[in-house]
Amino acid sequence: MEMFKGAFINEIDKMYRRKKVVVVVIISFLAIIIGQLFVFGLRSGWGLRTVSGFEFPGMVLSAFIETLLPLFATLIAIDIFSVEFNQNTLKILLVRPVSRLKLFTAKISAIGVFIMGILLLVMMLSILSGLLFNPESFTFLGLYRTVISYLVTFIPVMVFALIVVFLCNFVKSGTTVFFITIIMYIAFRGIGIVFPKYSSLFVTSMFNWYNLWIADKIHFLKLAREFLIMIGCAIMFFTAGFYLFDKKDL
Repeated sequence: MEMFKGAFINEIDKMYRRKKVVVVVIISFLAIIIGQLFVFGLRSGWGLRTVSGFEFPGMVLSAFIETLLPLFATLIAIDIFSVEFNQNTLKILLVRPVSRLKLFTAKISAIGVFIMGILLLVMMLSILSGLLFNPESFTFLGLYRTVISYLVTFIPVMVFALIVVFLCNFVKSGTTVFFITIIMYIAFRGIGIVFPKYSSLFVTSMFNWYNLWIADKIHFLKLAREFLIMIGCAIMFFTAGFYLFDKKDL
């Protein structure tokens, strides 16, 4: 356990020393500000009804989960795996008395911390922004729905990150992994639109599964079905990714 803890802390330290994390935080902050200014501009210039303080975080999440968050998860996974493969820095890590499984799990855990951290950051900034422009709309129900929406979104994004990790261990070049991921994401979204009956088989179609948690009537069977699909995908890609990681000649 101590070996895993040391490897995990080391991965977190390395991740947050890289400039990508700072850039991600700045982009997230700017995206929220631009979104709120856009909403405020529509209300002021066109006389449209503004969103409430807790409708705005939901609007931000809906746009964020479909665009920036999968991109951020992809970049950090490539940075943690492919970049270290290319720079041969993994050899230094494996000199320490830590097994490859613990090292792999520590890297996956670091990616999970990054994803959850970005979700919490965006949630807090969007709530503050929404309340700043519309403070009278505060309700505890709205706060509850917002928190639940952001927390449960972690699961499908983490599963998507595990797919990227698998690709990082299958393909050595980080640039190649990035373009494969982009093509895969577009293809999955396209197949889901053309063949909606099969869309539930792709994790990208579950990015908005938080809507099931905040609906007036919760469909527990559908919720459980999608959860089991995501857990199955997570186990499969974690296992496949570790197998490739374990077999690599570093």
